[in-house]
Amino acid sequence: MPRMIEVIRNSALPSNTMQFAAKGALLVPAQEMIEILVYIATHNKVFGEQARMTLAGWDEASARDAAANPLTPKEVLDYLIDPQNLRPGLLPPLLENPSIGEHFLISLAASATREQLEVMLASPRVSQSANVLNILGSNPSIREVESRAIRERLAALESHAAPEESPEPASLVVAETKADDDNQAEEVSDEVVNAFCAEHAAEIAVEAGKSFQVIGEEHEELPDDAQALAAVAAAGTTTPAPAVEVTPKRKPVEKKWILSADEQRGNALQKIAKLDIKGRIQLAMKGNKEERSLLVRDGTKVVALAVLESPKLTDGEVEKFASQKNVLEAVLRAIPMKRRFMKLYPVVRNLTFNPRTPIDVSLGLMKNLLVHDLRNLAGNKEVSDTVRKLATKMFRTKLDVTKK
Repeated sequence: MPRMIEVIRNSALPSNTMQFAAKGALLVPAQEMIEILVYIATHNKVFGEQARMTLAGWDEASARDAAANPLTPKEVLDYLIDPQNLRPGLLPPLLENPSIGEHFLISLAASATREQLEVMLASPRVSQSANVLNILGSNPSIREVESRAIRERLAALESHAAPEESPEPASLVVAETKADDDNQAEEVSDEVVNAFCAEHAAEIAVEAGKSFQVIGEEHEELPDDAQALAAVAAAGTTTPAPAVEVTPKRKPVEKKWILSADEQRGNALQKIAKLDIKGRIQLAMKGNKEERSLLVRDGTKVVALAVLESPKLTDGEVEKFASQKNVLEAVLRAIPMKRRFMKLYPVVRNLTFNPRTPIDVSLGLMKNLLVHDLRNLAGNKEVSDTVRKLATKMFRTKLDVTKK
């Protein structure tokens, strides 16, 4: 700590603090002067506001040098990265400074503005941190194309694959969606399916005669033909309704790529409606994303749970399942039982905010929420009073700890 701070700290006259600092500006380097001002801003009630204003208007070149220097004192870096003090021009060097703890980046990612999000997405350090990327992907201001890029980057980190070459190889580059996840996933072997069926043989035997029935509140989102197919399946018949007609384009061979979302949903329902329980289990583990989105809402518990066992299941799908109100409680209980899913902060958050999640599951997950999410949960009238009250208590506790 510079000698000037020792003088200020030991001064018997608080009113002389800024005078000491002003004189010190002529005697000490800019980096030490910044440290002095940070000390005054955080420890002196009389001149703290004046010191903060001085720092806000400090020469950006020397401020950037301090922000980028790993040897800059922790108290200074903590002050500069604090959202209340953060200057836009200092964010890039702060993100790359190894002396800035990852917990600061996580906190910033959760509340970052659009401008800050763009800087973080271009940060080489952020692109290497799965924890920060998970929180960044849950930011309300994130765009869909950016969210897809984040998921792709997380998948690359998980598999230890090197990122694709780009003009900025060290940064997270937002790109258009490439091939479908299902096309890149490995085929699921029959042994995996058979092992699941053997493990749940008793349940399968009990539910053997139960046909496919979509549960929940999304019937209004299905096309008319798809609703008819769902009704056919619910009635226990395997006779499919008329297929959805697809108007062929100039190149019939590419027909499968021009189906609308409703047509794809209708075709998936036709396929599922013909299957018995074992067939639906196999499709849940081997099928595509559209089929999984329907089967996770199957009224037969063992089929819905089979979706969570699919090696093809993506992080984005799990995040969606965790927020759905139209799945069985058994699905919401099963998600937090898998360590892979619990590494994804959006999944934890979505489960606690989902009013259909069993209270005991929500209460167990709340300790992992960030402060701003606890605050939002405390005001969420859809969840139970018990959850809201505990969220309020935890929010106040964490807020007190943060202030200290």
